[in-house]
Amino acid sequence: MAPPRLLVLARHAKSSWKTNDPDVARPLSGRGTRDGVVAGATLANLDIDLALVSPATRARQTWQCHQMGGATAADVRQVDELYYGDLDDVLAILRELPDSARTVLVIGHEPLISDLALTVSKPNKLTRAIERKFPTSAIAALAHQGSWSDLDHGVSRLAAFEIPRG
Repeated sequence: MAPPRLLVLARHAKSSWKTNDPDVARPLSGRGTRDGVVAGATLANLDIDLALVSPATRARQTWQCHQMGGATAADVRQVDELYYGDLDDVLAILRELPDSARTVLVIGHEPLISDLALTVSKPNKLTRAIERKFPTSAIAALAHQGSWSDLDHGVSRLAAFEIPRG
């Protein structure tokens, strides 16, 4: 049996509220930058084939911080649906991923990220933690057997849930 695919879901790091920018343009706070780098160190040991990043400034800056922490990806794509879409939009995108992508990182927002994690995973003790809160900079790793096209309700296993802090 082939090793499972890995879907890594990351909430953007802490954003700044000390700005008059529209929501989509809010930058990271100092704490967000620090936490984002630490989260990147957590992701550094993964061989990420594809990173899908929300177009929001704080999400794009989170990916930059992840890179400063050592994370890398063979391909990085901005995906508007991660900010403007809903769960069904994002599931449709994930189901279209090439099977050559073994590890996919998604950087987005709440409540979409926790909804995605809870929808595609079978309940376990880690899903209960996500039900309580998916804080900024948190990372969930879901093991998925089969093709991306098979991604559906309750078909993956939530293997890890971490909240990196700087």
